[in-house]
Amino acid sequence: MKQSLIIDCDPGVDDATGLLTAFASPDLDLLAVTTVGGNVSAAKTARNARILRQIAGRADVPVYRGAERPLRRAPAGAGEFHGAEGLGDLTPFEPVAPVAQGTAAGAIVQQVMAAGSVAVAIMGPMTNLALAMQAEPALAARLGPVVVMGGARAEGGNITASAEFNIWADPDAAAEVFASGCRMIVMGLDATHQVRATEERIAAIEALPTASARTAASMLRFSQRVERQIVGWDAGPLHDPCTVAWLLKPELFELAPCRIAVETESALTRGHTAVEFRVDAATANHFWATKADAAGIFALITQCLGEGA
Repeated sequence: MKQSLIIDCDPGVDDATGLLTAFASPDLDLLAVTTVGGNVSAAKTARNARILRQIAGRADVPVYRGAERPLRRAPAGAGEFHGAEGLGDLTPFEPVAPVAQGTAAGAIVQQVMAAGSVAVAIMGPMTNLALAMQAEPALAARLGPVVVMGGARAEGGNITASAEFNIWADPDAAAEVFASGCRMIVMGLDATHQVRATEERIAAIEALPTASARTAASMLRFSQRVERQIVGWDAGPLHDPCTVAWLLKPELFELAPCRIAVETESALTRGHTAVEFRVDAATANHFWATKADAAGIFALITQCLGEGA
């Protein structure tokens, strides 16, 4: 059976590759895409998701615009890593299809409560899911796995010494979702830093004949250039698509049961993910990705993009 899925994202160049992979996969029943302010503004992320939907030829998938700002913080941004418009070197345009009527949080509640078991892949701040849980207290128990790109432990943070951007951008929302009791698979920097977009891997995607592959390759080239300029890495990490890769091939990852809490009070450690492995594996709800098969993940992404529009 296909996995029913909602993708919640803030595209974002790595979000774009994850979205295009999911749009192209025959093994996912993509019910909706919900967007949130994060890497760029909420208006731009909603437009960007619709641009990617149009490129992928998936007008059947509704896109819902979500939260413009975190629950209790000023909006953040990461345009230096994604471009001012959020899509790297791609020139944005107004997509043909508009956003769907209603809010992202409302769409999550409606889809999950109607279907009973829907996975949610979160590629940005968790604001929309936190708002959905506030609106429907029964939601957490009805969710399929929530697969999150966020957090850091051994690798340290990419915004502060210990905080990763998606968690740091709305730590209050992340804290609520982690405390909700739903089953969560967490792709932190410890795993995503193992998944590097090498020259060979980008070239393999560039060689594919589809529009989805050409677009994803453009995003990867932009990230490669930015990572070299800002961070000094020759091959930058591919973060958000790890969520989709786990849903399609969980055997590409190793997970450890744990308990995760998020720091919301300290200015110094805002967004820190406290990952505690001393838990009872039989009752754990959180699972931290410790290892990722980079070659297998890129092979999967390449296969999907080659089959896409």
